[in-house]
Amino acid sequence: MRMSRLYMPTLREVSSEAEIPSHQLLLRAGMVRRITPGIFSYLPLGHRVLRKIENIVREEMDKLGAQELLTSTMQPKELWEIAGRWESIGTEMFQFMDRSSKEFCFGYSHEEYLINLIKNEVRSYKQLPLTLYQIQTKYRDEIKPRFGIIKAKEFIMKDAYSFDKNTDDMENSYRNMWKSYENIFNRLKLKFKIAEAGFHTKGHEFIATAETGDESFVYCKACDYAANSKSANVIYNVDEQEDIEKPMERVHTPNVTTIEDLEVFFNMDKSNFGKSLIYVADGKPILVVVPGDRELNEMKLCSYLGISLGKLEMADETIVEEVTHAKKGFAGPVGVKEGVRIIVDSRITRMKNLIVGGNETDYHIMNVNYGRDFKGEIVEDLLLIQNGDICPKCGEPLDIDTGIEIGNISQSGTVYSQQMKATFLDEDGKEKPFLTGRYFLDISRILAAIIEQNNDDSGIVWPLAVAPYHVVITVVKTKDEDQVRLGEYLYEKLQNEDIEVLLDDRNESPGVKFKDRDLIGIPIRITVGKRASENIVEYSLRGDSEKEEISADEVLVRIKEELEREGLNYKG
Repeated sequence: MRMSRLYMPTLREVSSEAEIPSHQLLLRAGMVRRITPGIFSYLPLGHRVLRKIENIVREEMDKLGAQELLTSTMQPKELWEIAGRWESIGTEMFQFMDRSSKEFCFGYSHEEYLINLIKNEVRSYKQLPLTLYQIQTKYRDEIKPRFGIIKAKEFIMKDAYSFDKNTDDMENSYRNMWKSYENIFNRLKLKFKIAEAGFHTKGHEFIATAETGDESFVYCKACDYAANSKSANVIYNVDEQEDIEKPMERVHTPNVTTIEDLEVFFNMDKSNFGKSLIYVADGKPILVVVPGDRELNEMKLCSYLGISLGKLEMADETIVEEVTHAKKGFAGPVGVKEGVRIIVDSRITRMKNLIVGGNETDYHIMNVNYGRDFKGEIVEDLLLIQNGDICPKCGEPLDIDTGIEIGNISQSGTVYSQQMKATFLDEDGKEKPFLTGRYFLDISRILAAIIEQNNDDSGIVWPLAVAPYHVVITVVKTKDEDQVRLGEYLYEKLQNEDIEVLLDDRNESPGVKFKDRDLIGIPIRITVGKRASENIVEYSLRGDSEKEEISADEVLVRIKEELEREGLNYKG
């Protein structure tokens, strides 16, 4: 491709809305453009990278024996109602009506769709195992789209679904998909962690490590434990406490509204307090109590309540006063408005003589004990994991890191197939529900993650496997006949070998050309400059500061060697 004809609107600066390197560089390199928050267009260079990622995914899925199909992104409401997810997913799902007032959604995921597709046509165990996949645009109405294409309303996903006859086969499908994901990420040169995930199903997440990731995960250096921070089990040991339950005592605490204020006022560590939080969950107020030195994990709370995160919000001051008869900052579980659900982290039940809000403005209550003074719904673990917590596997301290979730796999068992009444005939002629697995890869996020891990002050440093072009030939001066002649000769020679090559034949200054080639990150660089008349060019790699002058006759050999090292094909 001649860069004089390439649609590549590079930018020297981007707006402050671009918070992280991948977003900034995709904009600057002319690879994406935003039309509105959370919705992007992929320009030619960005689109080429996407297709390369997709092709690697396809190759690994096909090796696995998975079969590609393509379904509609529009799904009727009734499919989602069968599984009970039309309401539970909430506002993240784009829902709409056609002209006949029939309700639909844009694809959020395709579990129900695929099971409905196969349930009347896959009738025998002899047709199993079966794995189907697609690469398709998905839609989620993110509350706050951010980080460019990492947290967008529209994204490209590979979703696959396995159907098996028994647990052993389902677990085998799971292991095989796990291995395929590792192969994909290794081919993409991505550094990643595999973390436990999910609340109700056995599953794992694949997280690309990145300083600016939108996810946090915990891991143990002493063993192989890793988990998403949203779902990681918290081992919180309650200190040995005296058995004597002291009488409750109301204390005047004017303007003392935070745990930090309480520490100073009572001269006590925050672990002696019970933190009461008031939320509106699916339209109804609830009060949640956790230890004062810990943070509530809202995802765990939503999992317990069986609602989506979009249906949980902090209560405003009006609701707080209605529930507690006090201003914000003085809520507690003793004497709360009748009918309000009280949900308690299990550790609270083992703590003695807590200090909690008094449900009266400027008052707290000392010596409050669960069971004697208040009761509620006990949840084993509602806490957010924090640095230094104990590994549930080996007991060593945990570390927290950030990353970008790029894929996840889970075993659904018979959950969806039973809801959808999807069965097959086993060896004995008996009806049995399919055992299913779900496997997702976010292609858009993978693109961003590659850039997050491969960039420098000058721009993107693409791995060869996904670079939009493998080689860029830069003609330094387009008015120099020798340089133009040699540049054209090399360009034609590489094209004849089916090597992906850009020819920078633009009438621009050398500085502009060099900055652009660094910015867009083409891995192999041939500079045709002042020694063109001697048939000498400069050869260099984007990720290496070393440059060397070689004969133009050596160029093809050197490029082929580089492609071979990366396992890439070329003509001949």
